[in-house]
Amino acid sequence: MSVNQATSLTPPLISVTNLTCIREERLLFDQLNIEINAGDIVQVEGPNGSGKTSLLRILSGLSQPFEGEVFFNQQLISQSREEFHQDLLYLGHLPGVKGEMSAAENLSFNLTLQGAPNNAVNIEKTLSAVNLTGFEDSLASHLSAGQHRRISLARLYKSTAKIWILDEPFTAIDKQGVRALELLFKAHIKQGGCVILTTHQDLLTFEPEQVKKITLDYVFD
Repeated sequence: MSVNQATSLTPPLISVTNLTCIREERLLFDQLNIEINAGDIVQVEGPNGSGKTSLLRILSGLSQPFEGEVFFNQQLISQSREEFHQDLLYLGHLPGVKGEMSAAENLSFNLTLQGAPNNAVNIEKTLSAVNLTGFEDSLASHLSAGQHRRISLARLYKSTAKIWILDEPFTAIDKQGVRALELLFKAHIKQGGCVILTTHQDLLTFEPEQVKKITLDYVFD
């Protein structure tokens, strides 16, 4: 396991100390220490089964580690849960789209949960930003996997959360869509946010030194 990271004079948004994860009696990672600062983009990489999704879920407070602690603004996330969740947007590997609802209805529902503006004009503009113009009223069950992913990712365009944790956001997205997402990530971190994502792809619009990497390679049968 390796972590490529730079130091910062300001307190980290998220820090992790001595994080250990065991799933089904298998050690995925052990004694992991991380600091993630405002302005960071962090790529979690490793082979399938190495614990990438487990790490994201722990960082999001959705799962508990076997050992170790996760801090938000130098407070345990368990002790600052409300503030942490207000500053967090987590998108899992599955798009979380309801087939019986239209693209617009799905986005409106999710934006309501985020507390973001979700009037008809906002919905139309946001779906346009992810290349879903003309599909606003289409039932999600009639749309492709890539279109489902874009409905989910549209939430990023209206998010005010500082911390974006994204599990395989480029799945089923074409090259143009990937580039648009990377440009959105750049704008977000420039405004003081951070992005933590899993992907097997290189981030082509970032210089290598701009990307912190967490490589998980402890996989035991």
